Amino acid sequence: MANEIILPIFVFNKIISAMLLSTTALIEGKKITEYKGLVTGEVILGANIFKDFMAGIRDIVGGRSGSYEKTLREARQSAINEMMAEATRLGANAIVGIDIDYETVGKAGSMLMVSVSGTAVILANA
Repeated sequence: MANEIILPIFVFNKIISAMLLSTTALIEGKKITEYKGLVTGEVILGANIFKDFMAGIRDIVGGRSGSYEKTLREARQSAINEMMAEATRLGANAIVGIDIDYETVGKAGSMLMVSVSGTAVILANA
């Protein structure tokens, strides 16, 4: 894109780490000065036969599936990072109204999609 700004990774990471995120429409004590638009992030996870087998055993004997939980946390964070990168490209310093969804997709629900969305905004004195 002609208007796209490319930043060095260390600058980009600093901007991302300073971004405020909220599931609410407002951030207490902060004034939204500009709405930049909808931002999203999506990650699709494929099935892993070994994890599925071990999770099935845990269902029988009880307990939590640590490998699935770790994979879900990583997928959620990747989707959030993607959404934050999009907000940064729009010049936002916060995202409000964040929604996180999980959905099975693919043949026989063999994959899991993690999607996040929110509204990129500029906060005064953020």
